[in-house]
Amino acid sequence: MAEEAFVRANGIEICYQSLGDPGAPAILLIMGLGMQLVAWPDAFCIGLVERGFRVVRFDNRDAGHSTRIDWRQRPAVLLAVVRGVLGLAVPSPYRLSDMADDAVGLLDALEIEAAHVVGASMGGMIAQSMAARHAQRVLSLTSIMSSSGNWRVAFGKPAALRELLRRPARPDDPDSRLEQLVRVFRVIGSPGYPADEGELRRQLERGIRRAYYPAGQLQQLLAIIAAGDRRQELARIRVPTLVIHGADDPLLPVAAGRDTARHIAGARLQIIPGMGHDLPPAVQALLLEAIVGHCRALNG
Repeated sequence: MAEEAFVRANGIEICYQSLGDPGAPAILLIMGLGMQLVAWPDAFCIGLVERGFRVVRFDNRDAGHSTRIDWRQRPAVLLAVVRGVLGLAVPSPYRLSDMADDAVGLLDALEIEAAHVVGASMGGMIAQSMAARHAQRVLSLTSIMSSSGNWRVAFGKPAALRELLRRPARPDDPDSRLEQLVRVFRVIGSPGYPADEGELRRQLERGIRRAYYPAGQLQQLLAIIAAGDRRQELARIRVPTLVIHGADDPLLPVAAGRDTARHIAGARLQIIPGMGHDLPPAVQALLLEAIVGHCRALNG
């Protein structure tokens, strides 16, 4: 795998990896809430490279090795959710649109004129914002297990939400952090494609060793809530769009995927039975086929 590198973009430092031929069509991978660039599995990225693409994966602000945003306020997530549902303003250190501008700044720094943009969960929301606000930089959009910000369809199962927000029993202990993440993925994982727990632990441990910043996850969550209902923004998207969602996603229900596709003109919806809110190997294979087909269709 390529070495990590850094660029200055949109006023922050962004850590990224570029894989494959720099002259090949680029696929920009945007990860979800609190997750790092290594959450895009190596095998999945290599599969895209082997199929003729340049792959760029990066740490969002407040995750991994990218800039950590110093916000003087203490995140009040439950109050923010209430205000968001009521349509009231939600204080946040930044917005999803700022994170989309980060991604565009990364493309600028790498001298990539336009890329196929693939986002998972929160990353899908960022990718949507890119497509709506920077259409000339987006060759195609793939939004995976994401939503439009429509609260009526976005509430997952209470057990999944509780586990996602639960703190480790001993936050300073890497083993405790690992156990907490394993519990999260047991709850949100794909019932039809159960992950090998040993491999899951190795993948999660890799992220824990690399970086740990729970405050960043809360600040990213505030950015999602503060963005509110984005259906009007989605209606501005005109790039070729594929929406992929798991039929058994306990964190963002499949209705959120249907709602997303419904509000993007010409979007194609692919629902995967048995898929939850994770990327086990069998799901990676399905995503690889779908994304490559979607990107190649643009070339006739």
